[in-house]
Amino acid sequence: MGIRITGTGLYHPEEVITNEELVQSLNAYVEQFNSENAEKIEAGEIEARRGSSAEFIEKASGVQRRYVIEKTGILDPQRLRPRLAERSDDELSIQAEWGVIAAKQAMENAGVTAEDIDVVILACSNMQRAYPAVAVEIQTELGIQGYAYDMNVACSAATFGLKQAYDAVKTGARRVLLVNVEITSGHTDYRSRDCHFIFGDVATASIIEETETKAGFEILDTKLFTQFSNNIRNNFGFLNGSELTSRDDKQFRQDGRKVFKEVCPLVAKMIIAQLEKNQIQPEQVKRFWLHQANANMNELILKLVVGKQAAEADPALVPIILDEFANTSSAGVIIALHRTADQVNDGEYGVLCSFGAGYSVGSILVQKHVV
Repeated sequence: MGIRITGTGLYHPEEVITNEELVQSLNAYVEQFNSENAEKIEAGEIEARRGSSAEFIEKASGVQRRYVIEKTGILDPQRLRPRLAERSDDELSIQAEWGVIAAKQAMENAGVTAEDIDVVILACSNMQRAYPAVAVEIQTELGIQGYAYDMNVACSAATFGLKQAYDAVKTGARRVLLVNVEITSGHTDYRSRDCHFIFGDVATASIIEETETKAGFEILDTKLFTQFSNNIRNNFGFLNGSELTSRDDKQFRQDGRKVFKEVCPLVAKMIIAQLEKNQIQPEQVKRFWLHQANANMNELILKLVVGKQAAEADPALVPIILDEFANTSSAGVIIALHRTADQVNDGEYGVLCSFGAGYSVGSILVQKHVV
């Protein structure tokens, strides 16, 4: 028997922000900031803020829109962050609420109940709180026995989570529920021309189990890699309140050009090595479900793996969902799989590969089985 992904689930909030709306908000903020700080800008004490355009965003990233938890606060130039009502400790947290919705869909698609699951993993780029683990809250709300835990490997958390789920089943767990809840608007700097358009909010879930009688994607091989880099960083943490100075670095920030230059060849090299190890040619892979950070990155990675001619002949080899969802951090690869799983036929191969802060890269080689 093989260990398979037998069901996936997807939840996104109803509210949508287009590039045009986001740009209008940013440009209003920039105009006010530059006006209020004109003397300091003229004296060279601070730099002027820069506005943007919808055309720039789409060309730079491929993103056209994104789902968000609450848009009026994000689009308010005086606020530039969501407006959320605080919940009491007796209420289900927002992250757990979204995770439960996605989990129920994945469980239904896999044909399993809470009684069939032994482990719950919440893997994402930011947790709503330090403790108790949100995964345990999801576990309890669903009525699952066994154990649960949170894990954070930034945008690579889903593939790293799949590896942990695979290992848990390999060592005796019947089934694992993997959940990825990304409320990215809570750590996005909407004042920044380079960052304000990148992210969207979403939740995904997957069921991993050992079976030979249920349809799904068998996990054939897993490969993980990390290497420290400051090029993607968020310094928000529990020691912030004790620091003697305050820096403006408590949200997502990155050096996008360095990330592009360094990560793309790293990811391509890792995928190629994994395929060679398993004696599979790149042209045998039906779909590469890559991290949905940037359409240009995914286009380059595909060219490096399969060759320029093959990549240009069949761009559908890398499904793109970021035009609708933007970068949903860890959840992106699962959304891509969820949306396009039916494009892969029985016996065909696929690769789920996510990459991000750390640096971190996780690659999961799978083969589809219809029974």
